[in-house]
Amino acid sequence: MQVRDLEKISEILAENYPVPETELNHNSPFELLVATILSAQTTDKQVNKVTENLFQKYSSPEDFAELEPKVLEEEIKSIGLYRNKARFIIETSRKLISDYQGKVPADFAELLKLSGVGRKTASVVLCSAFNKPAFPVDTHVLRVANRLGLADSSNPDEVEKQLKDLFPREEWGSLHHRLIFHGREVCQARNPACEICDLRFYCRYYQNS
Repeated sequence: MQVRDLEKISEILAENYPVPETELNHNSPFELLVATILSAQTTDKQVNKVTENLFQKYSSPEDFAELEPKVLEEEIKSIGLYRNKARFIIETSRKLISDYQGKVPADFAELLKLSGVGRKTASVVLCSAFNKPAFPVDTHVLRVANRLGLADSSNPDEVEKQLKDLFPREEWGSLHHRLIFHGREVCQARNPACEICDLRFYCRYYQNS
């Protein structure tokens, strides 16, 4: 794909989704970390329903570190994989206290040392909590990037690398959000709305369909 096409795709996405921010409600890097751990295989909307009450009761690593898993499981049981996620959050909270003075590290390698934190979660925290360049790849980003021809892989890590190679560092975070919004609203997994998509003339999937 030529540079002018990449620039046009970025321009159209910016016009259509002018506010590239996470839809996970949070008031601190720690709350965003917890919400992102909860969001695996769950919608942001469902996570926000749970955290609306959860963060009123518990909002710091110290709060969560003292909980028994059963207590936290009860709070988040409407979310998929809630038992594992409860354990991850409690373990992460305790590690933040023991190793990071109760603060979420603004470093990719350090974030990966936390329970329940993979590349996507670490990248979300970096770009949305600390405004650092990162390109999280979730199912929406993976799908849209491949359909557009911006990437050619089913492996999220490889897609992340390919996208980072195509776009300037300062665009990574905003493009991540915009590709997610586009995937939710237009380029859905089933029955993508190609006929109303402003990117269709740059899209490999549309051209081949």
